[in-house]
Amino acid sequence: MSIELGTPGVEGLVEAVHGMRPWPRDGMPVQLHPGDLGWNWSHGAEATAAAVRTWHRDGRLVAVGLLDEPRVLRMAIAPEAGDDDELAQRLLGDVAQPGRGVLPAGEASVEARFGDAFRARLAADGWGDGEAWTPLVRDLADPVEDCGLRVEVIGADPAPERLRDRVAVQRASFDTSTFTEQRWRAMASGPAYTDARCLVGYDDGGAAVATATVWAAGPGRPGLIEPLGAHRDHRGRGHGRAITLACAAALRDLGSSSALVCTPSANVVGVATYVSAGFRRDPDAHDLHRDA
Repeated sequence: MSIELGTPGVEGLVEAVHGMRPWPRDGMPVQLHPGDLGWNWSHGAEATAAAVRTWHRDGRLVAVGLLDEPRVLRMAIAPEAGDDDELAQRLLGDVAQPGRGVLPAGEASVEARFGDAFRARLAADGWGDGEAWTPLVRDLADPVEDCGLRVEVIGADPAPERLRDRVAVQRASFDTSTFTEQRWRAMASGPAYTDARCLVGYDDGGAAVATATVWAAGPGRPGLIEPLGAHRDHRGRGHGRAITLACAAALRDLGSSSALVCTPSANVVGVATYVSAGFRRDPDAHDLHRDA
């Protein structure tokens, strides 16, 4: 059997999104989700395709990597391949050796939360613990309590004022955000957005105070929250918890079995917000890091 590394074009990227849909499963670690590719689609299909690496065994997709930054690779491995030593050895060779078109020489990080064989290979190669992340999960078997905000869903063809609010709150929630209406439209044009929703929460005075995007992966599978933020001018009033509850309810409506999120463990306030909204905090997971 042969394993092939590829950089997909746009057509191959669409195939990768669909191929990853069955991979998220309850009880598994939170790894790269189809929704992560969907959010990245806001940079454009071509740019996202250029940042993705795929591994196929005899034509079947077995792993996907996303270069979130030039030196940060986020991985997803097919559930049946988590203990596959042949795949792990091939992934190590492609990831660890410069010139393979995955990571450059020197300092680098790999987010590989699933795949014991691959993690073991990286560790044996000298990769150590990097940044710590906290996975959080909420089961969606039961209805979700009311969030207390008026929540508007931003559909595929939103009213101009709704889209302006979605973009404005995103930019006011993240200091380095470069999100624009054009980028939202690029994201919404991607295949992953078919099972996604953007939410905007409004307070009693009508101000847009929080926003998020949720990504389902099909009925009975875990859905992802990415991103979620509260407007900097309206923090400390419970709006982060409220929009988190709205996300859980939206994913339940989309048929998701659970809601997933993974945030840096250093984001103590964010972790506490998710826990307050009924999410279970799982043990921290570390990226694998190679020094310069």
